Amino acid sequence: MEQRHLGRTGLRVSRIGLGTLTWGRDVGEQDAAELLKAFWEAGGTLIDTADVYGGGDAEYLLGQLTERLAPRRDLVIATKAGSVPDPYRRFDGSRGHLLGALDASLERLGTDYVDLWQVHAFDCGTPLEETLQALDIAVSSGRARYAGISNFSGWQLAKAATWQLAAPGVRTRLASTQMEYSLLQRGVEREVLPAALDLGVGLLPSSPLGRGVLTGKYRHGMPADSRGASEGLSAFVAPYLDEAASRIVDAVSIAADGLAATPLQVALAWVRDRPGVVAPIVGARNAQQLAAALSVEALSLPDEICQALDDVSAPVHRYPDQDWSTL
Repeated sequence: MEQRHLGRTGLRVSRIGLGTLTWGRDVGEQDAAELLKAFWEAGGTLIDTADVYGGGDAEYLLGQLTERLAPRRDLVIATKAGSVPDPYRRFDGSRGHLLGALDASLERLGTDYVDLWQVHAFDCGTPLEETLQALDIAVSSGRARYAGISNFSGWQLAKAATWQLAAPGVRTRLASTQMEYSLLQRGVEREVLPAALDLGVGLLPSSPLGRGVLTGKYRHGMPADSRGASEGLSAFVAPYLDEAASRIVDAVSIAADGLAATPLQVALAWVRDRPGVVAPIVGARNAQQLAAALSVEALSLPDEICQALDDVSAPVHRYPDQDWSTL
C-alpha cells in the first residue's frame, strides 16, 4: 500500500487507515484479529483508536493482538483523549486529564508509546495553551511520537497550529486533524481544509463512506444486518438517508458502473485523493468489508468522474467563505 507523509512531518502512514470504533463492542476478538492481520499483510500501517472506544476495550483488544499478529514496529498506532462520559462536560482538555488518559491508554495498549496522540475535541472550558502543553509534554517525555487534533473547527485548528509553530523546537507542531469527510459531508472544505493545507496539517477523514451510505447498501431498503438497522447506530446513519444524499449515492453508483468498480471503491478513491487528505479511516466490521475497502488501492478516478462527483455533491459556499469576493 502506498505511504504518505502525515502533514508536514517525517512520519509516513498507509494511505488507508483502519478504524476501531466498534472494537470490543460490535467487533469481537476473532474479527478484530482477522482485520488486523489482513490490514498488515496488505501493507497497512495506520490504526486509529481512542480511549473511549468500547469504554477502553478497543485499545485493550488492539494491545492484546499487537505483536501476536503484527510487529509493533510495523504499525502506526494513533489514539485520542479528551472525550469524557459526563453529561455536563463532554470534553476535558485539561492537562491533568489528558496526561492521565494517555497513561491509561498506554497501559491498555501494552506499549511504551503511541505514534500519534490526538486531542479528541476542542474544550472551550480549558485554555487552549494548557491543552496543547499536554501534547508537548507527551512528546518530550517519549510517550507520544507525534501529536494531532480531532473535531476542531477552522478557527480552532488555525489557532492551535499557529500557537505550536510560534516556538519551533519547543512546542510540538500538529501533524494531523481528524474530521468527518466524504461526498456526503464536505463541510471541512469551508475553513478546516484550507487552514490545514496552509499550516501543513494532514487530514485524516473519518466516515469516508458517509457512515456506510455511499456503499449503496441502503438504496433499496434497510439491510437487517446494517448499522442503520442497529439500535446503537441507527441515529448515526439516519441523517444521510435523505433525498439529497440519495442523489449523490445514485451518481456514485452510475460512476461505478461506468468504471466496472463498486460504489465503495469510487467513494473511497474520491476522498482519498482530495487535496490535503493523508489517509481515510475505514471502520470495517469484518475481513470481507476490509478487503472491499483495500481493493481501492488500484483505482484512480478519471478527472471527468471526479468533476461530476464534485458537481453533484458540491456544498454551498457563501460569504464570508473563500472566493466570496465574486458575489
